Amino acid sequence: MAKVAMLGAGFIGDFYTFSLHGQRNRDRVHIIYSRDNERGKAFAKKHGIPRWTNSMEEAINDPEVEVIIIGLPNNLHLDPVKLAAKAKKAIFCTKPLARNAEEAYKMLELVEEAGIIHGYLEDLVYTPKTLKSLKAVKQGAIGQVTWARSRETHPGPHSNWFWTKPVSGGGVLLDMGCHCIEISRSYIGKDIRPVEVMCWADTLVKPIEAEDNALGWVRYENGAIGQFEVSWSFRGGMDLRDEVMGTDGTIWVNNFLRTGFEMFTAGGKKGYVAEKAETEKGWIFPVGDEVVELGYTDMFTDMFRAYESRKSPEETFYDGYIVNEIMDACYRSAQSKKWESVNLRTWRGMEKAPKITALQDYDENYLLVKEETMPDSSVKIILKNKKTGEISQTIRR
Repeated sequence: MAKVAMLGAGFIGDFYTFSLHGQRNRDRVHIIYSRDNERGKAFAKKHGIPRWTNSMEEAINDPEVEVIIIGLPNNLHLDPVKLAAKAKKAIFCTKPLARNAEEAYKMLELVEEAGIIHGYLEDLVYTPKTLKSLKAVKQGAIGQVTWARSRETHPGPHSNWFWTKPVSGGGVLLDMGCHCIEISRSYIGKDIRPVEVMCWADTLVKPIEAEDNALGWVRYENGAIGQFEVSWSFRGGMDLRDEVMGTDGTIWVNNFLRTGFEMFTAGGKKGYVAEKAETEKGWIFPVGDEVVELGYTDMFTDMFRAYESRKSPEETFYDGYIVNEIMDACYRSAQSKKWESVNLRTWRGMEKAPKITALQDYDENYLLVKEETMPDSSVKIILKNKKTGEISQTIRR
């Protein structure tokens, strides 16, 4: 059993603690840190946590604590990493890792120099549907991934700090683009270098300095594209969807909003329905087990197994740093309205990823372009001459 210091008594701290304490889990939050002592006390009572404090140093240096979890606003990620590195304690950090790549790289350096276990809490790559899809991709079920599209949209975050650019570091691109970028990166291959991005970001609806809508495309060295769509002004709840296209197949994943659990109520449920749900009447879409469906349970299983075995989890600070670097390039592209390079300070994947290719011989003279059965049951075959490059067709009846 690992004893945990939870840093942050807000919305994400709630989710993390529900996940850690759920299903008779043996890992427990031992102390909660909150900047507001009364809020920390209430949080401790709610979750059965023995201690609470408004001193970050006290929480991290508690002699019984083995693992630190950061569930704080973005501007407060670097300081606890410094303290955990000094204390030589494992540390897991919520997404995004930092407000920008410079901060993220400092955090990566600190944990690696200290030699401590570190994990990047990117829950959406751990959803049950995503884990099963990733397994299928790794087994070659859809061939080589050429394009991955990830979408997260909802009416906006729950706390004021998200909307305050100096604290958050950015808007919806930073808050939710980080999810989508890492999802696509996982499908395409985390060992394939992201080379350049094109991004549009704008403030369309909300009275804030940061962007409330963004679209982007990340081009990888092998030619694959990762596409993200994020919004803080989408109405109707939280929409989490992914599509993956490969040379031999396609995957569609719908994680949220249309959950497969539908209920009509005329009176109203009078309470929490699901994250970012906008109504308690009419047709509503509850979630069977939200911490499972959003990936928290499998994420923490991976993190604590890694801690116990003294190995790296699937998502580390290095992954968080790469995502921050991609997002920095996206912000540059949104300003320049051009493709911008992803400038990595360190790269640990393939030195030169081979281009995607799925060439299929038809015979010694031709490559197969496409084969299709027509309405009259004949088969049309599109071919390319290997020598001349000419495209032709033949009909097989």
